[in-house]
Amino acid sequence: MVTTELLADELLSTLGLVKRHLRRTTGRPFPLSDAQAELIRTVRRTPGISVAEAATELGLAANTISTLVRQLTDQGLLQRAKDQADRRIARLTLTDSARREVEAWRDRRATLVSQALDDLDPEERDALRAALPVLGILADRLHPQEQL
Repeated sequence: MVTTELLADELLSTLGLVKRHLRRTTGRPFPLSDAQAELIRTVRRTPGISVAEAATELGLAANTISTLVRQLTDQGLLQRAKDQADRRIARLTLTDSARREVEAWRDRRATLVSQALDDLDPEERDALRAALPVLGILADRLHPQEQL
């Protein structure tokens, strides 16, 4: 019987290894810190997200997100615009060049993972597919706002 502590350790080790191999093979689209890259991914998934919404999504303080937004705006990666209905709210989008680069990077990663999945036996792919809903539940339970 595998204890939950051992399972947690094995899961973190395996997921970390997958991320490291992908990062070493595909790099990053820009030289970014982990927090900056996470904000870029969040804005790519949710164009027009507000600073406050991004802070909640990432489990970070609004002033931390504001600092990241300033850094990424200075680098020409993010655009910050006033909300039309409430001028106090800033909406975030990727610049066109940043969006193209991030999407090309995402495509490279997806291609690499697809090729690796093609090398698995059908039973292994089925096992991985069956695990995805449980991994989604685990991710939800680990989300910072769920900790409150």
